[in-house]
Amino acid sequence: MDVDDEVAAANRAFYDAHEARDLDAMASVWSQGDDVVCVHPGWPILRGWGLVGESWRRILDGPGRNQFILTNVSVHVNADMAWVVQDENLVDTGATSTIAATNVFRLIDGAWKLVLHHGSPVAG
Repeated sequence: MDVDDEVAAANRAFYDAHEARDLDAMASVWSQGDDVVCVHPGWPILRGWGLVGESWRRILDGPGRNQFILTNVSVHVNADMAWVVQDENLVDTGATSTIAATNVFRLIDGAWKLVLHHGSPVAG
């Protein structure tokens, strides 16, 4: 597996954890550092794994059941940093929406770990 495929697999693991509503799997995708950042659509900026992890607990424990169809995906790698830019096409109980998302990964101890997720709604 080449490095682009490794990053793409780490990116897919993020969405798989979300769809499975699996907090342990979500935590394993992320770096656990104070430098991680997450911007959920409509939320304030969350900094540090404590706040980011708590946000995922709240989301995954909530009523929504999102399925992600990723399109317009591009993977970029530069040394120990990588970023994936894509459209998250969400399907949830009859409604659909699109979020433009950027996921930034850092190579930590041989594994690509998420350090930044930013999602912005796309106007319909």
